[in-house]
Amino acid sequence: MRKKTSSVFVITVSVLILFILGASYLHLTNGVFDMSVMDVLKTLLRIEPNPKFDLVIFEFRLPRIVIAALVGVGLGIAGVVLQGITRNGLADPGILGINAGAGAAVVIFMFFFQLRLTSVDMSSWFSILMMPIFGFVGGAMAAVLIFSFARKNGHLDMQRLILTGIAINSGFGALSLFLSLKMNAQDYENAAVWMAGSIYNANWIFVVTMLPWLILLGFYVYRKSYLLDYFQLEEDSITSLGIAVEKEKMKLLLASVGLVSACVSVSGSIGFIGLMAPHIAKQLVGIQHRYVMPVSALIGAGLLVLADFIGKTVFAPSELAVGIVVSIIGIPYFLYLLVKSKA
Repeated sequence: MRKKTSSVFVITVSVLILFILGASYLHLTNGVFDMSVMDVLKTLLRIEPNPKFDLVIFEFRLPRIVIAALVGVGLGIAGVVLQGITRNGLADPGILGINAGAGAAVVIFMFFFQLRLTSVDMSSWFSILMMPIFGFVGGAMAAVLIFSFARKNGHLDMQRLILTGIAINSGFGALSLFLSLKMNAQDYENAAVWMAGSIYNANWIFVVTMLPWLILLGFYVYRKSYLLDYFQLEEDSITSLGIAVEKEKMKLLLASVGLVSACVSVSGSIGFIGLMAPHIAKQLVGIQHRYVMPVSALIGAGLLVLADFIGKTVFAPSELAVGIVVSIIGIPYFLYLLVKSKA
């Protein structure tokens, strides 16, 4: 049985990597300025360097693809962790308000430090590197509020969790909107596009900013993925195994908040990836989290790269924010899960 699961996992990962490469190929070659496969290969391999192709690929499209993939990976992993520690298949960083908390903190940072995401030249490295830290503080604050109000008799109440998450989401969303309305016209426009979930201003500085968070926290939660299997048991049974349940849950929660904060700081609030990716992964490779987590990460990356490509091309030359594209897919999927959970 274990050998069969491993084989399915390897095949699934291979197919998902091919899917990501295919979506990346479409993203690289299509847009307002179309390029052939040979143009892309010659530019990437430096066979016949062309300043025009260099600009389009290395300054605009490639960092955008990389950011989309990294954000998808981070949200996919965070979704697995949150669903695992809450034992709730409807848990998602966006639905629970963690995205909104991190986003509100970043908007506060943008408001007081006048950081404009459309122009890296106007922002110091220090300011950009501080964005995930502000996001982490906001996301952690949202998580503490949610899990404090969702407790009943010392345990998490799933109904309270969802309702509290919706309330926190609305509250932090209102705060973000209020602060953005206090900005000047240009900054407000930038903040509004960012809050909708957008990566069209992606650049290599943002990649460097979020990569350490993703590597360190992603590695940590994967090392702890076996705990998520135990968390599906009754709490008394887990305690009898010598596991400090609340302590381990808090560590994993903070790690997932860090992942979400790093993603939100470079892409704005993108919901539903953390909801959809874990469910699809479990349907493909089963319920063991050491298999679910990497598959969910790859699904998140593939979905976000494809969604960004759709947002870039469907209304070209105008662009649709990737967060809106994901929501168009994610809302029906959420309703499907909601109906399924009641059946």
